Amino acid sequence: MTQTNNPAERNYDERREQIKKAALKVFAGRGIAGTKISMIAAEAGISQGLTYRYFQSKEELFTLLVQEAIDEAQTAIRNVPLLPGTPLEQFKELTRNMLDDTHKHYFLLIQHAQTSEGVPEQAKRAVSRYHPQDTMDLLVPIFVKGQELGEFGEGDPRQLLFLYFSVVTGLMIQEIHVGDGYWQREVDRLIKLLT
Repeated sequence: MTQTNNPAERNYDERREQIKKAALKVFAGRGIAGTKISMIAAEAGISQGLTYRYFQSKEELFTLLVQEAIDEAQTAIRNVPLLPGTPLEQFKELTRNMLDDTHKHYFLLIQHAQTSEGVPEQAKRAVSRYHPQDTMDLLVPIFVKGQELGEFGEGDPRQLLFLYFSVVTGLMIQEIHVGDGYWQREVDRLIKLLT
């Protein structure tokens, strides 16, 4: 969000962010086909008409959020080598970040964009340029270093990372609500998959 000294612009930006945050939550749970602007407005605590002052349609909002989700996912992975600590500590932090509500919603949004009907063409194009395999390529050297330090178990790094991501993403998709922040508190247990 761009910071400005103009109160009107600041209010406009804040309201847009409020709507985007609400839309992310609703889209992540319902997909584009199951979402109505009225649901987003209700989640944001504003009127449906006010929503249209900021976004022309739910498709525009969905496409914008898909692009932000992809950018966020790529940035998070690129930043893993910059996290402090050993490879094990870096993976713990990555796991915490992935299971945080915003990241979880971004992931679910990308899933909907990849698999749902009625996804706007622009969102489909954005998702087609997103390659989860690139994620693996960036993390393998960190994982190998962790294996060399004895922090991670032996085995093919790609297979172990695939197992790790399968479990973490599976937890994100689960409909069973175990309480806010539950899996973030269980990061040590989750990371044992790698050790």
